[in-house]
Amino acid sequence: MSTVAFLNIAMHGRVNPTLPVVAELVRRGHSVTYHTSPAFREEIEAVGATVCLYAGGEQPLPDPPTPVSLIEGLAGTAVRLLPAVLADLRRIRPDLIVHDNACPWGAVAARQLRVPAAASFTTFAFNRHVPSPTRGSWDLLAAALARPRGVQGYLRSRWELRRRFDASGLPWVDLGNIRQPLNLVYTSRAFQPAVEEFDQSYRFVGPSIGARPDDPSFPADRLRDPVLYASLGTVFNADPRLLRTFATGLASLGGSVIVSTGQTDPAALGPLPAHVLARRFVPQPEVLARAALFVTHGGMNSVNEAMYAGVPMLVVPQGADQPMVARRIVELGAGLSIRTEDVTKGSVRALAGRLLHSARFRAAAATLRVAQHEAGGHRRAADELERYLHAAGSVGQSAPVDPSQRG
Repeated sequence: MSTVAFLNIAMHGRVNPTLPVVAELVRRGHSVTYHTSPAFREEIEAVGATVCLYAGGEQPLPDPPTPVSLIEGLAGTAVRLLPAVLADLRRIRPDLIVHDNACPWGAVAARQLRVPAAASFTTFAFNRHVPSPTRGSWDLLAAALARPRGVQGYLRSRWELRRRFDASGLPWVDLGNIRQPLNLVYTSRAFQPAVEEFDQSYRFVGPSIGARPDDPSFPADRLRDPVLYASLGTVFNADPRLLRTFATGLASLGGSVIVSTGQTDPAALGPLPAHVLARRFVPQPEVLARAALFVTHGGMNSVNEAMYAGVPMLVVPQGADQPMVARRIVELGAGLSIRTEDVTKGSVRALAGRLLHSARFRAAAATLRVAQHEAGGHRRAADELERYLHAAGSVGQSAPVDPSQRG
């Protein structure tokens, strides 16, 4: 069997979809290593991978993660991490490297070591028809001119990458869209915009959802229909006033209301009605399996899980690629979207009521549910990686970063 090395960004939305794939590869007899930060060590080890910790501990993203700050941070992180990562990989001697589409140190390491590589897209796949947030554009140029120190830092890091490593295959600017001869995209073809414009190197394997540890403290037996669920993700601190508005707006619709507060202390929401449960973290797939409605920030991982469960969504995008995700949900009729500044108790109640009582939203969500399930998920992703490994072994050469970066 083969040795597969995963390299990723330490974010739940990037790591979680890869864990069922890792577990499946391990089940099939492959040896898997995973470079990560200490916060993810326990859950990665739980699926059978050998953890390699990044030097320097946690690798925080810039807050807020604007395109300019993101490309600067990714380039600088690559320079810092690559020496130790390369030393690890020379010892591990992987047959294949799987890296996130915004993980330049994974792509450079694969090229440096002449190891076949695959990219992991937990976002949409990007090309000229579906532009990535870090693509070269007039908007990016204007933002860069407003932040000259960030640009200088980025240029220094790119010079260091070029001087010390084989970084010739990296996009010059678009570090959030690093592609390989095999690109795993964790959504269905039905949800991907402009899907017909992507070639066969893109495999739309659907959401990668596996078993997660039970949470015996979660009172699932006390939930009453309709179950209404709200979450703004786990990466950044959510405004407690916004979370409280969701809670009180949904509470008037009856049933059980669940609010996942993430990094925000639930106590900051203040007193809530008895049928509202506010917790930092909830077993999301379990809740979505019961939910009639999901109020979400539009993070790709959460949206994929909601579509997998066939749940209509009210999307309140907070940044990054979330506005694009929100537009796609609305285009396909599986939900509605509202700007953060327009959120009030009344607007939440009215929009949630439309989603609950209109059959067309439920029908569209049900159609996407079928597409998500038929895409194949983590088993299909493992199949694709095994086929890629076999093909790379058959030709006896590596599959470096695609230098053309054509879309």
